[in-house]
Amino acid sequence: METLATLWETFFDWESMREALPEMLTVGLPNTLLLALLSAIVGTLLGMLLAMAGLSRSRWLRWPARIYTDVFRGLPAAVTILLIGVGLAPLGLAWWGPNPYPLGILALSLIAAAYIGEIFRSGIQSVEASQLEATRALGLSHGAAMRLVIIPQGVRRVLPAWVNQLIALIKDSSLVYFLGLVASQRELFRIGQDYAANTGNESALLLAGLFYLVITVPLTHLVNWVDRRLRDGRAGGPEPDEEDPVALAGETALPTGGRGTQHA
Repeated sequence: METLATLWETFFDWESMREALPEMLTVGLPNTLLLALLSAIVGTLLGMLLAMAGLSRSRWLRWPARIYTDVFRGLPAAVTILLIGVGLAPLGLAWWGPNPYPLGILALSLIAAAYIGEIFRSGIQSVEASQLEATRALGLSHGAAMRLVIIPQGVRRVLPAWVNQLIALIKDSSLVYFLGLVASQRELFRIGQDYAANTGNESALLLAGLFYLVITVPLTHLVNWVDRRLRDGRAGGPEPDEEDPVALAGETALPTGGRGTQHA
């Protein structure tokens, strides 16, 4: 019983949690979301460029994209963040001063781009080749066909995987503390760690973990909902009237392509 009491006091000291809660809400949570959101935006843009380069017929675009993807996917996230945060610190010092925050966002973005690029590439390649041929037959150029028809369908098919990558970014944002953020830039994990180090009690760190769960668990269920929606081809709308041949014909004729149509 004494051991259980010690564990309870170590992880469930409500006074320690109450003390850390205001700073986590006003500093840690906004910084965590900001790091993840900005990294997701930059990483998505870079990832799309990587996907297009990876699908290019030119080896001078395809090979660099392959090498970039292999390097950034092969390195541990902590190593990448330290290499960029410390290695590019003199450059950052000259451009925006002694603020490691942009370098943290850059490191997270470059890591995310490697994964998102592969996600987009697989989605675009999953679109049937006949659709590209059909758009070309209608008179669209290759670029217009990709931009208006192929890429939107490919991105739609990999939305669950993209949201999964966003969840990974939220968790990886805790690694930015390696760069030595100032007090107003600390994210959830760093604040929990500081309180745990100062008090010798892990309750604040556990509270930080609960914050991560509050963010990521709903996103996980969102991924499942989006995945079900894409598989079913509709978003919980009214069921089609099985006795209405027009409705069924319309359902079948929708250009959803791939999994949704096959599943129906």
